[in-house]
Amino acid sequence: MIEDDDRIRLSLVLALEDEGYAATGAPTAEEGLAAQRDHPADTVLVDLMLPGIDGFECIRQLRRSDDVPIVVISARDDTHDIVAALEAGADDYLVKPVAVKELTARLRALRRRARVAIADEVPVLRFGDLEISPEAGEVRLHGEQVPVTRTEFQLLCELAEHPGRVLSRQQLLQRVWGYDGGDERLVDVHVGRLRQKIEDSAGTPRRLVTVRGLGYKLQK
Repeated sequence: MIEDDDRIRLSLVLALEDEGYAATGAPTAEEGLAAQRDHPADTVLVDLMLPGIDGFECIRQLRRSDDVPIVVISARDDTHDIVAALEAGADDYLVKPVAVKELTARLRALRRRARVAIADEVPVLRFGDLEISPEAGEVRLHGEQVPVTRTEFQLLCELAEHPGRVLSRQQLLQRVWGYDGGDERLVDVHVGRLRQKIEDSAGTPRRLVTVRGLGYKLQK
């Protein structure tokens, strides 16, 4: 956990240890990044208001070289901050004060997603020039590989496995994130990031379609 408030950092580390986790803390982004580089953790918790390198830049630096699940824990609950953190590469966002039971439920869901095994017999899914290979964990557009995060890939696969069918935000939260309820902005931000990667231009017919009041669908 990267958190500059000693009281919060220590209390959460101790609470997580009580829940059976091996947890450590760092007071600055610089120390947290070094610790993750030298002794990689399964999940990184990041505060946004950090001295020196702030939480947003910390997430970006982590994401450049590491696909580790990242959870933001911050007192900042403004939509702009939440969207900015998710766009920087965070997988989830919790607002302080955090209930330990909710945090551990989110951590379990993140680890389940990280361990999901794709069946060998799943075929390549094609949507025009877009190809999704669940077995290889790859996305290609016009034959060129598209870099996507684990969460983006799982979201795209979920939509691709139900072509033309509308899936609600709550359905996607449950199937991709493993959450029974949650902040629907998680879905909206990841859909927006996927659109930037798999759609060529504003003039191209949209592949990832918003159905107002219902949810999203992937169409050919």
